[in-house]
Amino acid sequence: MNTIKHILSRYTAFLWALLKPLGVWGVFVIAAMDGAAIGLPMDVVVAGYVYQNKSLFLVYALLAAAGSAVGSSVLYLIGYLGGEAFLRKRMSEQRFARIHSSFDKHEFWALMFPAMLPPPTPFKLFVLSAAVFEMNFGHFLLAIFAGRFIRFFLLGLLTIRFGPEFVNVGGRILSEHWGWMLAAVGMGIAIWLAVRRKRARRGEVKLSEEDTSATA
Repeated sequence: MNTIKHILSRYTAFLWALLKPLGVWGVFVIAAMDGAAIGLPMDVVVAGYVYQNKSLFLVYALLAAAGSAVGSSVLYLIGYLGGEAFLRKRMSEQRFARIHSSFDKHEFWALMFPAMLPPPTPFKLFVLSAAVFEMNFGHFLLAIFAGRFIRFFLLGLLTIRFGPEFVNVGGRILSEHWGWMLAAVGMGIAIWLAVRRKRARRGEVKLSEEDTSATA
């Protein structure tokens, strides 16, 4: 355990040494690298930047979200050129069909919601899925940017309130209660979609009644 902590400490110090000359743009660079399939501790980096300069937490959230969207374009290209075989090898046919269906019905939300969630969410699988199922590229960038911005905005607020150690505590809680959190998010999405459909139906009924009264 001490060896692992020592390695992580050395790795973090090395990472900060690389980012320091880049100033605020270090957040964008590391987010782009992380988005391009290079696994990096984004939450730790963003929390560290926010803790050092709390007044710029909104700028850091914007840069991290933009970097993640730009970097994910690499995975989009890989998925578009031949990612279906890769996905089919790593998930069951039922799960593949379920994700395909979610992208067909609500492609923006099918990518934005996973973008909001921290590890261990398999976010890069959703990015590849978006490309395989030929999601509109503009919508792809916007969904990732929106989801990641919400994630890092909230992370910034929590860091200001509780300090950077919140990342470690929060990560441990998420890993222990991952199933419950995923179920809660899924329930929230289902409720939101149900409300949205109900409002759409009310709008259709209202238009139908207006058409009927107009013809009468």
